[in-house]
Amino acid sequence: MSALPTPAPAHDGTDAEARPVFATEPRILGLPASAWPRLLAPIVIGVLALGLWEFLVRWKEIPPYVLPGPLLIGQTLIADWGTLSGSLWITLRITFMALAAAVIVGVALAVLFTQSKWLEMSLLPYAVILQVTPIVAIAPLIIIWAGDINLSLLICAWIVAFFPILSNTILGLNSADHNLINLFQLYGATRWQTLRHLKLPAALPYFLAGLKISGGLALIGAVVAEFVAGTGGSSSGLAYRILEAGYQLKIPRVFAALIMISLSGIAIFLATSWISHLLLRRWHESALKREN
Repeated sequence: MSALPTPAPAHDGTDAEARPVFATEPRILGLPASAWPRLLAPIVIGVLALGLWEFLVRWKEIPPYVLPGPLLIGQTLIADWGTLSGSLWITLRITFMALAAAVIVGVALAVLFTQSKWLEMSLLPYAVILQVTPIVAIAPLIIIWAGDINLSLLICAWIVAFFPILSNTILGLNSADHNLINLFQLYGATRWQTLRHLKLPAALPYFLAGLKISGGLALIGAVVAEFVAGTGGSSSGLAYRILEAGYQLKIPRVFAALIMISLSGIAIFLATSWISHLLLRRWHESALKREN
Protein backbone atom coordinates (compact mmCIF):
# COMPACT_ATOMS: atom_id res chain seq x y z
CA MET A 1 0.00 0.00 0.00
CA SER A 2 1.56 3.27 -1.13
CA ALA A 3 2.00 6.15 1.34
CA LEU A 4 -0.31 9.08 0.99
CA PRO A 5 1.33 12.31 -0.22
CA THR A 6 2.08 14.87 2.48
CA PRO A 7 -0.44 17.69 2.22
CA ALA A 8 0.95 21.16 1.47
CA PRO A 9 0.93 23.51 4.43
CA ALA A 10 -2.08 25.74 4.60
CA HIS A 11 -1.54 29.37 3.58
CA ASP A 12 -2.60 31.94 6.10
CA GLY A 13 -2.77 34.75 3.54
CA THR A 14 -0.34 37.04 5.35
CA ASP A 15 2.04 39.46 3.65
CA ALA A 16 5.00 37.49 5.01
CA GLU A 17 4.19 34.60 2.65
CA ALA A 18 3.85 36.89 -0.33
CA ARG A 19 7.18 38.56 0.35
CA PRO A 20 9.87 37.37 -2.10
CA VAL A 21 12.93 35.54 -0.81
CA PHE A 22 16.19 37.04 -2.08
CA ALA A 23 19.49 35.24 -2.38
CA THR A 24 22.01 36.16 0.29
CA GLU A 25 24.98 38.03 -1.20
CA PRO A 26 28.37 36.74 -0.06
CA ARG A 27 30.45 39.11 2.06
CA ILE A 28 34.20 39.65 2.00
CA LEU A 29 35.81 41.23 5.08
CA GLY A 30 32.41 42.41 6.22
CA LEU A 31 31.44 44.11 2.93
CA PRO A 32 29.16 42.76 0.19
CA ALA A 33 31.05 41.28 -2.74
CA SER A 34 29.43 43.77 -5.14
CA ALA A 35 30.85 46.71 -3.16
CA TRP A 36 34.50 45.77 -3.62
CA PRO A 37 34.83 46.70 -7.34
CA ARG A 38 33.43 50.17 -6.61
CA LEU A 39 35.88 50.51 -3.73
CA LEU A 40 38.98 49.11 -5.38
CA ALA A 41 38.66 50.67 -8.86
CA PRO A 42 39.24 54.32 -7.79
CA ILE A 43 41.99 53.22 -5.35
CA VAL A 44 43.88 51.42 -8.10
CA ILE A 45 43.55 54.39 -10.48
CA GLY A 46 44.71 56.76 -7.74
CA VAL A 47 47.75 54.64 -6.87
CA LEU A 48 48.75 54.39 -10.55
CA ALA A 49 48.36 58.15 -11.02
CA LEU A 50 50.47 58.91 -7.94
CA GLY A 51 53.12 56.44 -9.07
CA LEU A 52 53.28 58.04 -12.52
CA TRP A 53 53.47 61.51 -10.92
CA GLU A 54 56.38 60.47 -8.68
CA PHE A 55 58.17 58.81 -11.62
CA LEU A 56 57.87 61.89 -13.85
CA VAL A 57 59.07 64.25 -11.12
CA ARG A 58 62.16 62.11 -10.49
CA TRP A 59 62.82 61.39 -14.16
CA LYS A 60 62.55 65.03 -15.26
CA GLU A 61 64.30 66.21 -12.07
CA ILE A 62 61.62 68.82 -11.49
CA PRO A 63 62.55 71.02 -8.51
CA PRO A 64 60.18 70.80 -5.54
CA TYR A 65 59.39 74.53 -5.63
CA VAL A 66 57.84 73.93 -9.08
CA LEU A 67 56.17 70.53 -8.63
CA PRO A 68 56.88 68.32 -5.63
CA GLY A 69 56.35 64.58 -5.76
CA PRO A 70 53.69 62.72 -3.80
CA LEU A 71 56.27 61.31 -1.34
CA LEU A 72 57.59 64.78 -0.49
CA ILE A 73 54.03 66.07 -0.11
CA GLY A 74 53.24 63.22 2.27
CA GLN A 75 56.38 63.93 4.31
CA THR A 76 55.45 67.61 4.48
CA LEU A 77 51.91 66.77 5.54
CA ILE A 78 53.27 64.69 8.44
CA ALA A 79 55.93 67.23 9.42
CA ASP A 80 53.56 70.25 9.33
CA TRP A 81 50.54 68.43 10.73
CA GLY A 82 50.52 70.48 13.93
CA THR A 83 50.22 73.78 12.06
CA LEU A 84 47.92 72.61 9.27
CA SER A 85 45.52 70.66 11.48
CA GLY A 86 44.79 73.74 13.59
CA SER A 87 44.01 75.76 10.47
CA LEU A 88 41.90 72.90 9.12
CA TRP A 89 39.76 72.94 12.26
CA ILE A 90 39.12 76.68 11.80
CA THR A 91 38.02 76.11 8.20
CA LEU A 92 35.80 73.15 9.08
CA ARG A 93 34.20 75.01 11.98
CA ILE A 94 33.20 77.85 9.66
CA THR A 95 31.99 75.30 7.08
CA PHE A 96 29.73 73.39 9.47
CA MET A 97 28.32 76.56 11.03
CA ALA A 98 27.53 77.95 7.58
CA LEU A 99 25.94 74.67 6.51
CA ALA A 100 23.77 74.57 9.63
CA ALA A 101 22.67 78.17 9.07
CA ALA A 102 21.93 77.41 5.41
CA VAL A 103 19.75 74.44 6.40
CA ILE A 104 17.79 76.40 9.02
CA VAL A 105 17.23 79.52 6.96
CA GLY A 106 16.78 77.68 3.63
CA VAL A 107 14.15 75.25 4.93
CA ALA A 108 12.30 77.96 6.86
CA LEU A 109 12.12 80.26 3.83
CA ALA A 110 11.13 77.36 1.55
CA VAL A 111 8.19 76.55 3.82
CA LEU A 112 7.15 80.21 3.95
CA PHE A 113 7.43 80.57 0.18
CA THR A 114 5.27 77.53 -0.49
CA GLN A 115 2.66 78.76 1.98
CA SER A 116 2.50 82.24 0.47
CA LYS A 117 3.00 82.76 -3.26
CA TRP A 118 3.11 86.53 -2.76
CA LEU A 119 6.02 86.11 -0.37
CA GLU A 120 7.79 83.84 -2.85
CA MET A 121 7.33 86.26 -5.74
CA SER A 122 8.57 89.14 -3.57
CA LEU A 123 11.70 87.60 -2.01
CA LEU A 124 12.87 84.73 -4.23
CA PRO A 125 14.38 87.05 -6.90
CA TYR A 126 16.65 88.55 -4.22
CA ALA A 127 17.79 85.07 -3.21
CA VAL A 128 18.67 84.42 -6.87
CA ILE A 129 20.61 87.70 -7.04
CA LEU A 130 22.50 86.75 -3.90
CA GLN A 131 23.37 83.38 -5.41
CA VAL A 132 24.60 84.59 -8.80
CA THR A 133 26.78 87.36 -7.35
CA PRO A 134 30.41 86.11 -7.21
CA ILE A 135 31.34 85.68 -3.56
CA VAL A 136 34.93 86.73 -4.26
CA ALA A 137 33.59 90.13 -5.40
CA ILE A 138 31.52 90.87 -2.31
CA ALA A 139 33.69 89.13 0.31
CA PRO A 140 35.90 92.23 0.88
CA LEU A 141 32.81 94.33 1.58
CA ILE A 142 31.41 91.73 3.98
CA ILE A 143 34.75 91.54 5.82
CA ILE A 144 34.80 95.35 6.18
CA TRP A 145 31.15 95.66 7.23
CA ALA A 146 31.08 92.69 9.63
CA GLY A 147 34.12 93.82 11.55
CA ASP A 148 34.69 90.36 13.06
CA ILE A 149 36.69 88.04 10.80
CA ASN A 150 34.94 84.84 11.89
CA LEU A 151 31.50 86.37 11.38
CA SER A 152 32.43 87.63 7.93
CA LEU A 153 33.75 84.19 6.90
CA LEU A 154 30.55 82.61 8.19
CA ILE A 155 28.38 85.00 6.16
CA CYS A 156 30.38 84.38 2.97
CA ALA A 157 30.19 80.60 3.33
CA TRP A 158 26.47 80.80 4.17
CA ILE A 159 25.72 82.82 1.03
CA VAL A 160 27.28 80.13 -1.15
CA ALA A 161 25.60 77.20 0.63
CA PHE A 162 22.16 78.74 1.13
CA PHE A 163 20.55 78.65 -2.32
CA PRO A 164 20.71 74.89 -3.14
CA ILE A 165 18.89 74.14 0.12
CA LEU A 166 16.24 76.77 -0.64
CA SER A 167 15.63 75.87 -4.28
CA ASN A 168 15.62 72.08 -3.78
CA THR A 169 13.31 72.26 -0.78
CA ILE A 170 10.87 74.52 -2.65
CA LEU A 171 10.89 72.06 -5.55
CA GLY A 172 10.25 69.17 -3.18
CA LEU A 173 7.40 70.90 -1.36
CA ASN A 174 5.76 71.74 -4.69
CA SER A 175 6.21 68.15 -5.94
CA ALA A 176 3.76 66.57 -3.50
CA ASP A 177 1.07 64.52 -5.26
CA HIS A 178 -1.85 66.86 -6.00
CA ASN A 179 -4.29 63.97 -5.75
CA LEU A 180 -3.14 63.39 -2.19
CA ILE A 181 -3.39 67.11 -1.48
CA ASN A 182 -6.99 67.03 -2.68
CA LEU A 183 -7.59 64.00 -0.46
CA PHE A 184 -6.23 65.86 2.56
CA GLN A 185 -8.50 68.79 1.75
CA LEU A 186 -11.45 66.44 1.35
CA TYR A 187 -10.91 65.11 4.86
CA GLY A 188 -10.60 68.62 6.26
CA ALA A 189 -6.89 68.61 7.05
CA THR A 190 -5.38 71.94 8.04
CA ARG A 191 -2.50 73.52 6.14
CA TRP A 192 -0.15 72.54 8.95
CA GLN A 193 -1.31 68.92 8.85
CA THR A 194 -0.90 68.81 5.08
CA LEU A 195 2.56 70.31 5.38
CA ARG A 196 3.67 67.98 8.16
CA HIS A 197 2.26 64.68 6.93
CA LEU A 198 2.45 65.11 3.14
CA LYS A 199 4.59 67.95 1.81
CA LEU A 200 7.59 67.68 4.15
CA PRO A 201 8.04 63.90 3.60
CA ALA A 202 7.69 64.45 -0.16
CA ALA A 203 10.35 67.19 -0.01
CA LEU A 204 12.85 65.14 2.02
CA PRO A 205 14.68 63.54 -0.96
CA TYR A 206 14.99 66.93 -2.66
CA PHE A 207 16.26 68.55 0.53
CA LEU A 208 18.87 65.82 1.00
CA ALA A 209 20.05 66.28 -2.60
CA GLY A 210 20.47 69.99 -1.90
CA LEU A 211 22.29 69.17 1.34
CA LYS A 212 24.91 67.13 -0.51
CA ILE A 213 25.51 70.07 -2.84
CA SER A 214 25.57 72.67 -0.10
CA GLY A 215 28.06 70.70 2.00
CA GLY A 216 30.77 71.10 -0.61
CA LEU A 217 29.75 74.67 -1.44
CA ALA A 218 30.01 75.70 2.22
CA LEU A 219 33.61 74.47 2.26
CA ILE A 220 34.35 76.31 -0.99
CA GLY A 221 32.77 79.51 0.33
CA ALA A 222 34.78 79.32 3.55
CA VAL A 223 38.06 78.79 1.67
CA VAL A 224 37.36 81.61 -0.81
CA ALA A 225 36.51 84.00 2.01
CA GLU A 226 39.68 82.98 3.84
CA PHE A 227 41.72 83.76 0.71
CA VAL A 228 40.23 87.25 0.62
CA ALA A 229 40.86 87.73 4.33
CA GLY A 230 44.37 86.34 4.00
CA THR A 231 45.33 88.79 1.27
CA GLY A 232 44.32 91.54 3.70
CA GLY A 233 46.64 90.17 6.36
CA SER A 234 44.01 88.46 8.52
CA SER A 235 45.13 85.02 9.69
CA SER A 236 42.42 82.36 9.51
CA GLY A 237 42.21 78.82 8.16
CA LEU A 238 43.92 76.66 5.57
CA ALA A 239 43.59 79.23 2.80
CA TYR A 240 45.80 81.60 4.77
CA ARG A 241 48.37 78.82 5.18
CA ILE A 242 48.30 78.27 1.41
CA LEU A 243 48.94 81.96 0.79
CA GLU A 244 51.70 82.02 3.40
CA ALA A 245 53.40 78.95 1.91
CA GLY A 246 53.06 80.38 -1.60
CA TYR A 247 54.79 83.61 -0.61
CA GLN A 248 57.63 81.56 0.92
CA LEU A 249 57.81 79.17 -2.07
CA LYS A 250 57.02 76.22 0.20
CA ILE A 251 55.09 74.47 -2.55
CA PRO A 252 55.00 71.05 -0.83
CA ARG A 253 53.09 72.69 2.05
CA VAL A 254 50.68 74.24 -0.48
CA PHE A 255 49.93 70.79 -1.89
CA ALA A 256 49.59 69.32 1.60
CA ALA A 257 46.99 71.96 2.51
CA LEU A 258 45.15 71.35 -0.77
CA ILE A 259 45.03 67.62 -0.02
CA MET A 260 43.54 68.34 3.39
CA ILE A 261 40.86 70.55 1.83
CA SER A 262 40.04 67.95 -0.82
CA LEU A 263 39.82 65.11 1.70
CA SER A 264 37.59 67.27 3.90
CA GLY A 265 35.25 67.88 0.96
CA ILE A 266 35.12 64.15 0.21
CA ALA A 267 34.38 63.40 3.87
CA ILE A 268 31.53 65.95 3.91
CA PHE A 269 30.04 64.45 0.74
CA LEU A 270 30.27 60.91 2.13
CA ALA A 271 28.70 62.00 5.43
CA THR A 272 25.76 63.73 3.72
CA SER A 273 25.33 60.75 1.38
CA TRP A 274 25.26 58.42 4.38
CA ILE A 275 22.63 60.58 6.09
CA SER A 276 20.57 60.54 2.91
CA HIS A 277 20.83 56.75 2.68
CA LEU A 278 19.75 56.29 6.30
CA LEU A 279 16.69 58.49 5.88
CA LEU A 280 15.57 57.13 2.50
CA ARG A 281 16.65 53.48 2.42
CA ARG A 282 13.35 52.03 3.68
CA TRP A 283 10.86 53.88 1.50
CA HIS A 284 12.23 55.98 -1.37
CA GLU A 285 12.90 54.57 -4.83
CA SER A 286 16.32 56.21 -5.11
CA ALA A 287 17.66 54.29 -2.08
CA LEU A 288 15.84 50.96 -2.29
CA LYS A 289 18.02 47.98 -3.13
CA ARG A 290 16.99 46.25 -6.34
CA GLU A 291 17.76 42.80 -7.62
CA ASN A 292 17.93 43.89 -11.27
